[in-house]
Amino acid sequence: MTGEQGDYRSINHANWESRVPHHAASDEYALDAFRSDPKRLSDVVRFDVPRLGDIAGLDVVHLQCHIGTDTLSLARLGATVTGLDFSESAIEVARDLAATAGPPVDYVVSDVYDAPEALGEERFDLVFTGIGALCWLPSVERWAGVVARLLRPGGELFIREGHPVLWAMDDPRPDRLVALEYPYFETDGVPFSDESTYVDHDGALAAPDIVHFNHGLAEIFNALWSNGLEITGFEEHDSVPWPALGDQMAEAPERGVGEFRLTDRPERLPHSYTLRARRV
Repeated sequence: MTGEQGDYRSINHANWESRVPHHAASDEYALDAFRSDPKRLSDVVRFDVPRLGDIAGLDVVHLQCHIGTDTLSLARLGATVTGLDFSESAIEVARDLAATAGPPVDYVVSDVYDAPEALGEERFDLVFTGIGALCWLPSVERWAGVVARLLRPGGELFIREGHPVLWAMDDPRPDRLVALEYPYFETDGVPFSDESTYVDHDGALAAPDIVHFNHGLAEIFNALWSNGLEITGFEEHDSVPWPALGDQMAEAPERGVGEFRLTDRPERLPHSYTLRARRV
């Protein structure tokens, strides 16, 4: 990658650093609720639990963990958890949350592509990647190689992610059409600028620019296969945990707390997917 988009990491790092104080203060992340309720799980992990199964006693790494609500939730399910993120400010918040809400979580500041060097290879029974992670990475092949290096033989990957069809949508449109506008397949990235993040907050983000990447399903599958992972489960969902298409979506409590789906014929659009894979 060359030019402005070639500096995607520093652009996206600045953006996520500017989001942290707004996310830490928001009701949507609800850090105080985690501190007051030792059984609380994030909405994302609560959705994942039936698909995750029993993870008690497993060594788990959560890649791109942000401020740690999902990470702490995994630890509350009985796993020994390490969280990794490239945002120093996010890790600072995550460490404070674990220290004040428990159970303990080990946090490391690192780019996801450097995770094997930062954490060590073949250390984990489970690599967990939450929603809204792959869209920040330019190469899904390189990411799959990281996952394979982190896992012990027989270890598993669990990912729930926004569907690449959803990431390709023009969102939102005044004519309310559900229309493809951006790349479905992996490219050099698409620049965007948005002065707000996905939680309510006052004031504009100090660093509004981002570079966004999409990866088609075949690209993701082939990247995992080529790095020695066997796909053991795949499910597409008609909901996603944020209103990705603005007021064209509404909360769908029948799908899970914090889930949203299209109000008009939601069966038209794959909103998210869950994938499991095993290192052979």
